[in-house]
Amino acid sequence: MSMTGAMSAAISGMKTHMQALNVVGNNIANVNTYGYKAQRVTFKESIYNTLSAGSGATTTMGGTNPQQIGYGCSVGTIDLDMSTGDLSPTGLATDCAINGDGFFLVGPNGQNIDSMDDVKSLSLTRVGNFEFRNGYLVDKTSGNLVYGFLTSSLDNPTAGGAAGTAVGNASTALAPIRLPMKSTAADTMGDAVYVGVDADTGKNVDPTTDVDGFIDYENLSIDANGKITCTNKDTGDPVVVGYLALGTVDNPNGLLHTDGPYYTAGDAAGDITLSAPNSAVTGYLNNGKIENAAGDTDPATMLSAKSGTGIMTSYLEGSGTDLATEFSNMIVYQRGYQANTRIISVTDSMLEELVNIKR
Repeated sequence: MSMTGAMSAAISGMKTHMQALNVVGNNIANVNTYGYKAQRVTFKESIYNTLSAGSGATTTMGGTNPQQIGYGCSVGTIDLDMSTGDLSPTGLATDCAINGDGFFLVGPNGQNIDSMDDVKSLSLTRVGNFEFRNGYLVDKTSGNLVYGFLTSSLDNPTAGGAAGTAVGNASTALAPIRLPMKSTAADTMGDAVYVGVDADTGKNVDPTTDVDGFIDYENLSIDANGKITCTNKDTGDPVVVGYLALGTVDNPNGLLHTDGPYYTAGDAAGDITLSAPNSAVTGYLNNGKIENAAGDTDPATMLSAKSGTGIMTSYLEGSGTDLATEFSNMIVYQRGYQANTRIISVTDSMLEELVNIKR
């Protein structure tokens, strides 16, 4: 290994420390970003040049150990710290923070949820800055629809698809959360009309007759179970809109950060399970109509019992950046970078001396 090998190792060290400093800069830049999860860098050794592979002992001589010289370092991992951050009060009734594990599920309207792959196509977020727009619950960041479990005019059908009775329970069909419709039938005074559940498909079905848009509401609130309630302005009656859904993955560090506060559950994240906060809604997801790869109803799609994971309303989760840690890391990486530049300077001086031998 020539002297230029030392220079190459130092260059790799400079690049790696610069990448680590980029991570620190991003963490500090997001010190006030709601729901931000701080990143951590680990280094790994680069490839080695083997000068001698070593040998085993004989009856007359002892063995020799391998002789290797490394070629610097590189980034080993960039990990996410998915622990729950501090909760910041906002005073807004539709702001929600998850007090425990899990993510809110958001996505476009009309997304078919027929398989667990469809569930994993939704985006995950820890930032619950929600509001109702045009009758639908959306996140303010990008206007994505928030998914959950609507209150239905029918009880949950069984896994086999049998219809229930009209009792107004929460459906287990994962769907965008929206307000009930306003009834235009005679003498109804705008009574809320809840969705039905199709016994064959297990999906929510909107009413098609005697309705005209969404109810006018006031006094909207969300409780620790993710239950969304309001008051019907026309009748003064309490209305249960539905429940927020939470998604949990096997490996949160395996989530792919896409844009802003959003993540996608790729292969590295493992399986995703769904629940309502504090297990407020139970039963089979989409009323037992979720199918596995073989086309059979998947018994694993029953809503998970995630007791202890609740919602804090009028709060948002703060940034996970710890400034003291980041400033300490910044000093360490700066000195590491500086030390690697010294190796280049010393190697340059040695090469200069080598050239000067001819003079």
